Amino acid sequence: MPVVNKELGKIFSDMSHIYQYKNGKQRFRAIAYEKASRVINDLQDDITTFTKKGQLEEIPGVGSSIAEKINEYVKTGKIKKFESLKKTVPIDMLELMNISGFGPQSLKRIHQRLKINNRDEVIKALQDGRISEIKGFGKKKVDNMLRSLKLHKTVEERMLLWNAIEAGNKVLDEFKKMKEVRQAELAGSLRRKKETIGDIDILVTCDEKSRKKIITKFVALPLVKEVLAKGDTKASVIINEFNKQVDVRIINPDEWGSALLYFTGSKEHNVQLRTIARDKGYKISEYGLFDIKTGKRIAGGTEEEIYNKLGFESIPPEMREQKGELDLAAKNKIPSLVTLTDIKGDMQMHSTWSDGTMDIEDLARFVSGHYPYEYIVLTDHSKSEIIAGGMNEEQFIDQVKEIRRVNTKLKKDFIKTGTEVDIKADGSLDLKDELLEQLDWVCASIHTGFTHDNTERIIAACENKFVNCIGHPSGRLIGQREAYPVNWEKVFRVAKQTNTAFEINCQADRMDLNDELAIMARENGVKLTISTDSHQQSQFAFMQLGVFIARRAWCTKNDILNTASWNEIKKFAERKRKK
Repeated sequence: MPVVNKELGKIFSDMSHIYQYKNGKQRFRAIAYEKASRVINDLQDDITTFTKKGQLEEIPGVGSSIAEKINEYVKTGKIKKFESLKKTVPIDMLELMNISGFGPQSLKRIHQRLKINNRDEVIKALQDGRISEIKGFGKKKVDNMLRSLKLHKTVEERMLLWNAIEAGNKVLDEFKKMKEVRQAELAGSLRRKKETIGDIDILVTCDEKSRKKIITKFVALPLVKEVLAKGDTKASVIINEFNKQVDVRIINPDEWGSALLYFTGSKEHNVQLRTIARDKGYKISEYGLFDIKTGKRIAGGTEEEIYNKLGFESIPPEMREQKGELDLAAKNKIPSLVTLTDIKGDMQMHSTWSDGTMDIEDLARFVSGHYPYEYIVLTDHSKSEIIAGGMNEEQFIDQVKEIRRVNTKLKKDFIKTGTEVDIKADGSLDLKDELLEQLDWVCASIHTGFTHDNTERIIAACENKFVNCIGHPSGRLIGQREAYPVNWEKVFRVAKQTNTAFEINCQADRMDLNDELAIMARENGVKLTISTDSHQQSQFAFMQLGVFIARRAWCTKNDILNTASWNEIKKFAERKRKK
């Protein structure tokens, strides 16, 4: 992301937080600045190219007032309004607003009562009991706040998978540019696509004479912030991206497979594999597969070679978690896991009609120009989601007309009509069935009541014959909000009976369903969709995250509804309505 975009995105996000903190009456101003922040963060080009051409107001979500502030920042490096607003609030506390339980009104009361001004002071006051003495901050609320802080620490100490992929690939690309490098690959939990990642591991092969040169080039890269250790075959550094550690190992080309297998893990998978190897008279290490009696090296060049020598078919990295994968591999029954190329369409996204940053035509043209999809489903929010610009029935009817107009212009039936309808507290939906019946696809989601047991609420939505799918079903946000309590066995049983699909939401901080729940859904015969829930252009690339979850859940393309044609999806929806 261009530096100016990043800086402006942060300023407008902070301004949104300030307006939320100052006064509930400023809600729509807060929404406008948050939307501007997302739009600017999503721009592929440096925003200064728009200022030079006088085209700022052509960017969706950038009106005259925000355009004026962008121009001011580009010229002076500051925004006077932001500078004055910062003096009216405890700005160093407001970063806590990104964490569940730390709403603007709670922070305001803490500040006013205890006269504390920053995040560290808030945490200390929570721990020493001062906040629990404030009216309205009972034990349950304080415990939830402390739990949320602990949850958030996960993403402070680790990286979300998406961030790790981006950072890891930047480093990997640098190795691939080096002419001395033969092979380079990500390893560890990143290769297995765990949802959060600690350090980034990279393996490299080259001629022995080139090792020192490669290490020297690596530690001198501009993306390296600090060198922790440096040897002839290993180096550990901190990179600028997310301030995380990258460990690099250089290995011999004929040890590539054994090293990749060893350093990919998981530890549990490797331990079981070593035990099996020993029982068969072999020793396995990062250097190869050896005959215990003779010491002769039997294999090591490729992972497949090692697995085959031990009597297994090759196992995809995402499955290597000691969950029975070796038993399947011994019987040559490893499933053909779903791939990104199997996906025929994206089942959830948002436009400027609710809280997205692209209008319908621009969205459709971008997706059809960059992704090989046969269809997309537009699922803007329903009326309960006021802060997200949720729509009422009349607006959806108007949107259907606009979708048909755009499809006519595109000369194909590309955009399908849909909604992400709110599941209310009593399990009813906030759009009338008469409207839902007219849409191609209905995704029902929970956006409130995150601390309640939502089993019956989800079941009620499943039992509505016009609901095709449950969106981001557990409600969790990684590092921000825990999943709400749900009896998943009961829910999936009803989903199977009612022919309701469940979503794997690809948003980087959701990844919901996670792999464990996706396994449970699959085992209960529930169809899954993989959807990006895109609100801006860059988020369509998140589709790969959903595919990784599905692969970790051992899903084939038959388990994923949107690997099918639209006619098949239409039949799926019609079967439920007939029931």
